[in-house]
Amino acid sequence: MGLFRALASLLVLHLLQGSDASLVQLNENGYEDVIIAIDPAVPEDGEIIERIKDMVTTASTYLFEATEKRFFFKNVSILIPETWEGNPQYRRPKHESYKHADVIVAPPTIPGQDEPYTRQFTECGEKAEYIHFTPNFVLGKNQSEYGPSGRLLVHEWAHLRWGVFDEYNEDQPFYLSKSKKIEATRCSTGISGTNSVYQCQAGSCVTRRCRMDSTTKLYEKDCQFFPDKDQVEKASIMFMQSIDSVVEFCNEKNHNQEAPSLQNLKCNFRSIWEIIRESEDFSRALPMTGPPSPPVFSLLRISERIVCLVLDKSGSMGGYNRLNRMNQAAKHFLLQTVENGSWVGMVQFDSSASIRSDLIQIRSNSERDTLVNSLPTQAIGGTSICSGIRQAFEVIRKAASQLDGSEIVLLTDGEDSTANACIDEVKESGIIIHLIALGPSAEQVVIQMSNETGGNHFYASDNAENNGLIDAFAALASENAGFSQKSIQLESKGLTLTTDAWMNGTVIIDSTVGKDTFFLVTWTAQPPSISLWDPSGAPTAGFTQDTASQMAYLSIPENAQVGTWTYSLQAKANSETLTITVNSRAANSAVPPITVSAKMNKDTSSFPSPMIVYAEVQQGYVPILGANVTAIIESNSGNTEVLELLDNGAGADAFKDDGVYSRYFTGYSENGRYSLKVRAHAETNSTMRSSKHPRSRAAYIPGWVVNGEIEGNPPRPEADENTETVLENFSRTASGSAFVVSGFTNTQSSDPYPPSQITDLNATPEGEEIILTWTAPGEDFDVGTVQRYIIRISGSMIDLRDNFDDALQVNTTDLFPKEANSEETFTFKPGNIPEENATHIFIAIQSVDKSNLTSKVSNIAQVALFIPEEDPSPDENSSSGVNVFTVVLSVVVSIVVVSIILSTIICVIKKKNSSRPGTRL
Repeated sequence: MGLFRALASLLVLHLLQGSDASLVQLNENGYEDVIIAIDPAVPEDGEIIERIKDMVTTASTYLFEATEKRFFFKNVSILIPETWEGNPQYRRPKHESYKHADVIVAPPTIPGQDEPYTRQFTECGEKAEYIHFTPNFVLGKNQSEYGPSGRLLVHEWAHLRWGVFDEYNEDQPFYLSKSKKIEATRCSTGISGTNSVYQCQAGSCVTRRCRMDSTTKLYEKDCQFFPDKDQVEKASIMFMQSIDSVVEFCNEKNHNQEAPSLQNLKCNFRSIWEIIRESEDFSRALPMTGPPSPPVFSLLRISERIVCLVLDKSGSMGGYNRLNRMNQAAKHFLLQTVENGSWVGMVQFDSSASIRSDLIQIRSNSERDTLVNSLPTQAIGGTSICSGIRQAFEVIRKAASQLDGSEIVLLTDGEDSTANACIDEVKESGIIIHLIALGPSAEQVVIQMSNETGGNHFYASDNAENNGLIDAFAALASENAGFSQKSIQLESKGLTLTTDAWMNGTVIIDSTVGKDTFFLVTWTAQPPSISLWDPSGAPTAGFTQDTASQMAYLSIPENAQVGTWTYSLQAKANSETLTITVNSRAANSAVPPITVSAKMNKDTSSFPSPMIVYAEVQQGYVPILGANVTAIIESNSGNTEVLELLDNGAGADAFKDDGVYSRYFTGYSENGRYSLKVRAHAETNSTMRSSKHPRSRAAYIPGWVVNGEIEGNPPRPEADENTETVLENFSRTASGSAFVVSGFTNTQSSDPYPPSQITDLNATPEGEEIILTWTAPGEDFDVGTVQRYIIRISGSMIDLRDNFDDALQVNTTDLFPKEANSEETFTFKPGNIPEENATHIFIAIQSVDKSNLTSKVSNIAQVALFIPEEDPSPDENSSSGVNVFTVVLSVVVSIVVVSIILSTIICVIKKKNSSRPGTRL
């Protein structure tokens, strides 16, 4: 239960943010609109605000010097939760919200682990999601373990802003170098230190030399690299910025390409500075001649939610049952989604606008019913979007002293050539515009309003079966509400039926939800027969039928029974479209519910450029592994593409088992808007809650070498993999923002999509052979089956990377590709490597499809051709504490090694001067 309490507060910030969620802008070398958000569960402590200011101010100077006088922090907003007392210094936020937070200050993901980290699940060079610091870290209580907070902020900012990765690797802390020695994974290799085992017990600590593992030929598990306290090496910040001398990122000259760092794996062995140089930021910033100004801070406190519905009732809303569908979705929002305590108003518009309801604070069902009764009843007239927005301004001004931070939910189905007239007003107002575009002709200009004010943009087609309109409204829970207040969608499904046909299904209510559970059924012709049974098999009655709006709904009092609920809907008319939507809230304020969030990797795409779908399944901030996750993508005209999303670390999925499920989307059917919905569910014993350390985290300092002696820190708290908890069954649905496709043409006859890049190639020596494993790519990225593989080897990693076609080719005649996302295994005997003085065999793969399109070259795997030399340092024992130990080192048994270079067995064919590059083995 303690884990859940620690996690509970985190969900208030839990929205799947993309790089487009950040409001940060670079202006004259300075980063503006940086948002640092304090979680509501953090106890009020003014010292946290002061320490944040100190951290950012120090970081700004460090960042400026590290980037050759290019970047600094210009202005930063600190978002203060509503749970803290008011203060005259605090202002109401404008567009700033938890959704847009670049840094969050929240309790640790796992109790007792204050490690700073960046949520990063995209590719090299792409912006990450957010940085997570704990209050203890901000208050300086972990400086001995992680170093000064200002320096560490720069380390995490590089993850967040430029998409670079760490240059240490706790999974592979050592590697076999070309010098035939075991080296610590680091950049640069100029960082000096000692490889030792340092163990403490009962106040006594012992240091001894590391032993070599006979299986891995590397150091034993407990061996660590302890850097010297006094250094002269300046790089690198992405290895260990806490070293006093480190003030630079690794560049081409000092980058360690041998080390098995995540930076090398994800960025094709390029240095940190190369990636930063290729960023949009770098292209817009010349070095400054003078020092930067100190950061300016704004203190913004969250306050009550103010939202005004601005609803289109123009004549076009009379077609395709749009007005009625709008009212169904708006009623769902008013009855279930919007949180108690919120202020809600309503405006309708056609060629002019009128107020349907002034702002009402929702305290009970009475206010909700009043608003429901105010919904538009007739579709007539033209379309004047600006009239509706301006009228909403007036509604809000009547009850609020300012517009800052208020929200407008704008639904429209029509074009409006005059919508440009109020763009500047909207931008200057401080208001947030959420757009719900209904049908293919909804005004494009409002997308700009939504994007520039930090709002959401949803699209719903005229296909009622897809339930897109209700889903869009359901996704508009407050971005600043606590997790226990938020409505969570468990089910959203529709079906077109004929007379007396049935729509049957089940809904799982797990133990993390169940409060305020709400069932909604809609139809298009006649009320269906509705049957609902609880998990015990007892029938549940009491649906309220609203025939005018063609909907029926049921609210379960208290907490709904945990288990599988069963429903049956019987159509009473020909060509009847029925939908069912089920929402609920957290059952316990101390236990965060399981959630799913969805997004595309970008808002717009030009055919044939692929897009990536991301869905994040979590409980609090803890990833949920092993779920079944499906994306439903719908075009303007209702064409639907269904994709199974995977968390396998292959294809579009950057990291395995991080709770982010991904897939390439290439199924374009037309130009225009597309909507995104994601379903996630778990079956018995199939999913678990992970408690592994997050990736892209700050390096923990094990200790320092001072005057030849190790001054160690307490051991880092380890994530206990045994705490991975198998979860009960659950189901969730969520909508992502709409995206827009252009340039599509049906005349496209050629195959535009190659296989996806293999990113998880692994090589293991076994006697005379090398065993390769990888995840199979597809004919089109990660779909289908490739025609063949090209495997090449080299004694030079850089030659293999830069001149793949010239490297020695392995005979793959007997290698028959499997379907995408299958595990591939291939065993071969290598021959002589042409390069002299080669110490490793480096291996890479390309895939080829039936159109002869080739993938990018895979990650490079390697196998050492030598046994590492013994550590030449003397066998020393040192101790500190009350007792002195004498540790007797066991003798390392010599290992008989069979060389994998089998020149007597393998016939090596020298490169021929032929037109086809490469030589087959």
